[in-house]
Amino acid sequence: MNLPQQKITDPKAFGKVAVLMGGRSAERDVSLKSGAAVLAALQTKDIDAHGLDASDNVLMDLQADKFDRAFIILHGRGGEDGVIQGALETIGMPYTGSGVLGSALAMDKLRCKQMWQGIGMLTPAYAAVNQASDFARMIDVLGLPLIVKPACEGSSIGMNKVVDSSQLAHAIREAAASDECVLIERWIEGAEYTVAVLNGEALPVIRLQTPNAFYDFEAKYQATDTTYHCPCDLPEKKAVQLQQLAVQAFKSVGASGWGRVDFMADEAGDFYLLEVNTVPGMTDHSLVPMAAKAVGLSFAELVWRVLETSFGEGVER
Repeated sequence: MNLPQQKITDPKAFGKVAVLMGGRSAERDVSLKSGAAVLAALQTKDIDAHGLDASDNVLMDLQADKFDRAFIILHGRGGEDGVIQGALETIGMPYTGSGVLGSALAMDKLRCKQMWQGIGMLTPAYAAVNQASDFARMIDVLGLPLIVKPACEGSSIGMNKVVDSSQLAHAIREAAASDECVLIERWIEGAEYTVAVLNGEALPVIRLQTPNAFYDFEAKYQATDTTYHCPCDLPEKKAVQLQQLAVQAFKSVGASGWGRVDFMADEAGDFYLLEVNTVPGMTDHSLVPMAAKAVGLSFAELVWRVLETSFGEGVER
């Protein structure tokens, strides 16, 4: 992959940078870890970066301390759903990554899937449910196993695999504790892949492998037996196809700058879109830094490139 040349060469051009982390979402702890890593990397590049735990007073804090731009590393609600992006727009502060629309649509798995279906992109069959839904009918339509997930959470929070009809009600209750909108999806049996997107280009494909039922929170952030294959085991033609599909899916939801697109491949080799992450993790277990490393991009160089997206060239916001 031929990565574009950096547009910014002088760290002073970024001005004073706030690394927005923490917040109040269920992903707060992961965000703090990501934020600490991003902050340290920016500072090694002589960028005037400062960590800021995003409280209810975040806009006043940004203005009081005279920050010039924000590196958003807030995962989940309030940071990845368009809320902080909209707030920053009101004070005219540049920020990294996707704008309000792209952030909000990517975070909402239900509407994201509906949009993909509308333009003919492949995504697992699904239904939006609640405790009053006809579970037996849902199973008749979608079959078993199923994956149950909150529509607007990340990091696999509230997700469960259901292999028996007796498990469905409990799984829906657990998902509903995180979000009133719950999705059940047909389980796709096959390999899981992810593709990072940076400045309009796809990084190398990563195949994820875990002994867990699926790539859940524990597999993502705590396990030592999760395996990452990069380069992946796909033939070159299929890998390029998946990269192109990732860029298409990313742009289709209005996302921009940087992010990650997740897929499942079925036994026939067809790729199913799962979701778009507009503020992916940047911890020592994270996938975007892993993909960047595969093309010779260090973590510090990666965060520099992400910070460049705050200048908004070609970004629809």
